[in-house]
Amino acid sequence: MTNADARDFSLDTELEETRGWDEDDTDLLETEDAIEDDFESGYADEPDPDEPDPEELTTGQLDLAERHELRRVAGLRTDLEDITEVEYRQLRLERVVLVGVWTDGTVQDAENSMTELALLAETAGSEVLDAIYQRRQKPDPATYIGRGKVEGLKEIVAATGADTVICDGELAPSQLRNLEDRLKVKVVDRTALILDIFAQHAKSKEGQAQVELAQLTYLKQRLRGWGGNLSRQVGGRAAGGVGIGGRGPGETKIETDRRRINTRIAKLRRELREMKGTRDTKRQERRRHQIPAVAIAGYTNAGKSSLLNRLTDAGVLVEDALFATLDPTTRRTTTADGRVYTMSDTVGFVRHLPHQLVEAFRSTLEEVADADLILHVVDGSHPDPEGQIAAVREVFAEIGADQVPELVVINKADAADPMVLARLQQREPHCVVVSAKTGEGITEARSVVEGELPRPGVEFSALLPYERGDLINRLHQHGEIDSVEHTADGTIVRGRANEDLAGELAAYALV
Repeated sequence: MTNADARDFSLDTELEETRGWDEDDTDLLETEDAIEDDFESGYADEPDPDEPDPEELTTGQLDLAERHELRRVAGLRTDLEDITEVEYRQLRLERVVLVGVWTDGTVQDAENSMTELALLAETAGSEVLDAIYQRRQKPDPATYIGRGKVEGLKEIVAATGADTVICDGELAPSQLRNLEDRLKVKVVDRTALILDIFAQHAKSKEGQAQVELAQLTYLKQRLRGWGGNLSRQVGGRAAGGVGIGGRGPGETKIETDRRRINTRIAKLRRELREMKGTRDTKRQERRRHQIPAVAIAGYTNAGKSSLLNRLTDAGVLVEDALFATLDPTTRRTTTADGRVYTMSDTVGFVRHLPHQLVEAFRSTLEEVADADLILHVVDGSHPDPEGQIAAVREVFAEIGADQVPELVVINKADAADPMVLARLQQREPHCVVVSAKTGEGITEARSVVEGELPRPGVEFSALLPYERGDLINRLHQHGEIDSVEHTADGTIVRGRANEDLAGELAAYALV
């Protein structure tokens, strides 16, 4: 049966009715693209005002960003405990317990020492779980803290789940071995902790070689303390059925390791001697031109790099951490009257600085001993700034810098107690108070530094022809000009200069 209302179907007619559909879609798409091209968000393409331009970042800011690229955020953790997880999922901080022995001083001194040890441990990349210290006349020769305290420490380690114990002192190899045997966890002393921080922060080739030399010197006497299964020596029936090739006196693995360490130490010392030659050449060049040298030294995290940035716009790395910068930085700067001098930032000091580091970094520390002026930076906000001053001056005496003129710079005035600042100013009359963070007192400090620089020793009075403008420029850079008078015959200059420059001026001297 057919529908009477149905019309005849024609394919050509149906196609004709759909002919304009594609053109309508194309017009719609072109309209949408035009709208998108004309659309402006108002903020998407504008630079973030809080984000610095990558091209304007200083070297220190780039180094700090690189150091923070892989850093675990404390307090954020997951429940993943399966050891089969991917390695980067297992990134975690060492869990440590601090142990100290208080032999002299006050209780506050002992607590300050433990606080500093905690900061060192956190800088090295660990999580401090607990800290204990005890009063003794001297550390126990066998276990550092005594047999009874070792049992109590073992309970603390088991209760907290710590995997490392850090002692606030330098342990003998026997003390290290005894503590590890009884505690069943890794034991590290203060020296090894500082060496580990230096190994993390050393960047230059010389700095890395110096740190490795100090680590090997420390490790050479403590090979036995890192485990008891180091012997390869078998012989005769003691070979235990090893058979042919396994009998005989043999050689212990400790002896092999010690021999390799001695070989490596000798190689590092040769390399450091070559690097020292380069450093000495640069220093002799400055001496030949009689350019004054200023060295910035002081306790670690006192603000030495920040002060260098304020005084010279050096742009070196600045971080609120212990031993953030190790490699020395020297910058050329000028006084208000144009005299040229250099300013160097050196490695920071700390209480009980390991002797291995002092020996390894001796070529670097010579910058302090050979300086014409030392800026001794002190953290005015520290609980014990007097103790820091004493510790730094002990290192000065050890490296032969105790006779160099010293200007004490009390830093962090914005965070320090005014009573503490007044006490330090009374104790150290030759000092200035600054804040490298806010810029407070920097102008005064710069003027004091310029006044403390060694002055040229030869007075002169010369009539310089106008074509000898080069001598005028050198007098501004390396001498002191008291007066300048322009005449028809030339420029009359009076002042002070070093011997070499004064000799060149003798041909133009006024009678």
